[in-house]
Amino acid sequence: MKKGKALGILVLILAIMAGMSWYAATIISTVGVGENRNIKLGLDLAGGVSITYRAVEDNPSEEDMKDTVYKLQKRVEGYSTEASVYQEGNDRINIEIPGVSDANTILEELGKPGSLEFQNEDGETLLSGTDIKNAQAATTSSEMGQKEFVVELTLTDEGAVKFEEATSANVGKSMPIVYDGEIISSPQVKSAISGGSAQIDGMESFEEANNLATTIRIGSLSLELEELNSKVVGAQLGEEAISTSLKAAAIGLILVMIFMMIVYLVPGFTASLALILYSALTVFALWIFDITLTLPGIAGIILSIGMAVDANVIIFARIREEIAAGKTVNTAIKLGYEKALSAIVDGNITTLIAAIVLGMRGSGSVKGFAYTLGIGIVLSMFTALVVTRWLMRCFYALGVQDAKLYGAAKELKTINFLGKKAICFAVSIVLIVVGFVAMGINGSKDGNILNYSLDFVGGTSTTVTFNEDYSIAEIDQKIVPVVEKVTNDPNVQTQKIEGGNQVVIKTRSLELSEREALNQALIDEFGVDEKGITAENISSTISSEMRSDAVWAVIIATICMLIYIWFRFKDIRFAGSAVIALLHDVLVVLAFYAVVKISVGNTFIACMLTIVGYSINATIVIFDRIRENMGGLKKKSPEDLQEVANRSITQTLTRSINTSLTTFIMVFVLFILGVSSIREFALPLMAGIICGGYSSVCITGALWYVFKVKFAKK
Repeated sequence: MKKGKALGILVLILAIMAGMSWYAATIISTVGVGENRNIKLGLDLAGGVSITYRAVEDNPSEEDMKDTVYKLQKRVEGYSTEASVYQEGNDRINIEIPGVSDANTILEELGKPGSLEFQNEDGETLLSGTDIKNAQAATTSSEMGQKEFVVELTLTDEGAVKFEEATSANVGKSMPIVYDGEIISSPQVKSAISGGSAQIDGMESFEEANNLATTIRIGSLSLELEELNSKVVGAQLGEEAISTSLKAAAIGLILVMIFMMIVYLVPGFTASLALILYSALTVFALWIFDITLTLPGIAGIILSIGMAVDANVIIFARIREEIAAGKTVNTAIKLGYEKALSAIVDGNITTLIAAIVLGMRGSGSVKGFAYTLGIGIVLSMFTALVVTRWLMRCFYALGVQDAKLYGAAKELKTINFLGKKAICFAVSIVLIVVGFVAMGINGSKDGNILNYSLDFVGGTSTTVTFNEDYSIAEIDQKIVPVVEKVTNDPNVQTQKIEGGNQVVIKTRSLELSEREALNQALIDEFGVDEKGITAENISSTISSEMRSDAVWAVIIATICMLIYIWFRFKDIRFAGSAVIALLHDVLVVLAFYAVVKISVGNTFIACMLTIVGYSINATIVIFDRIRENMGGLKKKSPEDLQEVANRSITQTLTRSINTSLTTFIMVFVLFILGVSSIREFALPLMAGIICGGYSSVCITGALWYVFKVKFAKK
């Protein structure tokens, strides 16, 4: 590349970087600033609308309540992936939607849940709303090529059978759709419809189709609901949480950049520039894709900055190996990218598979986490494989060609990691067993094997009308300690109701005597009127169905990753070892939760999913080097296989240490500066990073060797 061209490209990249960084800074500057903010914030950071519905039916069954909660949860995710729905008392359902402040608009768009029926022309009911699984507006083309607006129906298994029977018996007739006693549509049955899906056509506009689809979805609830009240609630955490998290991100980013420049010199400098662009692109992606940002989301982004360094570390290690082998800097750069490509692509694709599955199958915070994870993977690959490569080519063409500025890998004596495999396996087994023992002890004490938060087990919601308007900071400083003292539990959540002095205090489930003690404490300490205190039991915000969705999403993602690794490495033993190592990391971190008794809340799922992605990525790097070293192996005796495994782990040791260190730096700064809920997220993540580094070096290669020897092909 000529100097003129290199200078032009370099100036262009730096200009784009400066522009994106400025725009990202503009977006960040409005985070948390009223209605003018550019990024949607979750209920914990910005507040939103809280709507309470009551079942019209007296004494609704627990099953119908759970089903209605789950369906409403799926429905309100259209407003935000971080919206939450939970049961309050025996017959009420509470919906909290972040980032909005107009309850009336939400009520109009959400509609009034009521009864829905599909009838024949004689008024007989053929199907009910519960037979409809989903309804969505869509645009199609007719046989003449004209645009048509339709409603696409998806039926339940039972509903599909009913619908086929109903349409077969009413071909050529209309099938009125009746909502709350009124006909809202009367589509014509053209033919018998089987398969569990159908279309309602004849809409004049997409808006008309969307309104009908919304009404059908509302009518498919197991229960008919009526609005009890709606209110605008304030942020749970306030501005301090945002400012400290952003400060942690900035400090962590600077520390990682300094580390990269000290360790990797010129390549480290290019990676630091690319890291700035990566951070700016991440902020821009959050805005452009309209992703709701919560506190776990902020933590996940900060973590992804640390993980984004991984691809660069793999590349730079390869470049140093080539320089040490006598290659010129220019050749070393080319070969470094070529040889690192497979490890980077395989590692990121396996994690991307997990993100896609989680996004499709997950609910609530799992879906939001998947979006953030997917964005981070794509952007980190782009900045590592494209941006840093062009930057290094430009710097080289402009005269930065001395090999000393790029570094050369020191030849490490092969370490006999596999010689200690029995000890490593024993240590891992002990750690996992300790976790199960701790869970057993915890369960014998209070029935819960882990320290479940309100998000998982529900509790008591106490609404208190105070005599003055307390700020979020004052609530944390004055009110929360009083509640913690009475309940003897630090797991307390508070929320302001805008436009008054009311505060919602959520705690573990309180007995009658404990409720009375809390009421008396509030009266004594703050002089509140006892008539201004009301309490209700609330269900968990993470329903059993949401937990089931998350578990199935992880299972499916793991199977898909296993198949991909099997396909890429042409050996099921690689895939089996990777999955066992992944399970090992999850169980060790679970043991950490049990022993330290960290609160298991909404961030727990995000934490575990992060560890899954981090673990599989680290494993792929070592397996990629084993695959490469196996290519030149003529004999495949156990001794030769052990030598390959030890050499591969040793060659990637620097990468394993440096990647773990940069990621740990980001999370550690977050732990030091973050608010309490952020620390509960950062602490197990630090344990997961240490465990992931340990397992990638001491467990994965050893597992592969054992499987390779024990299950050798005849």
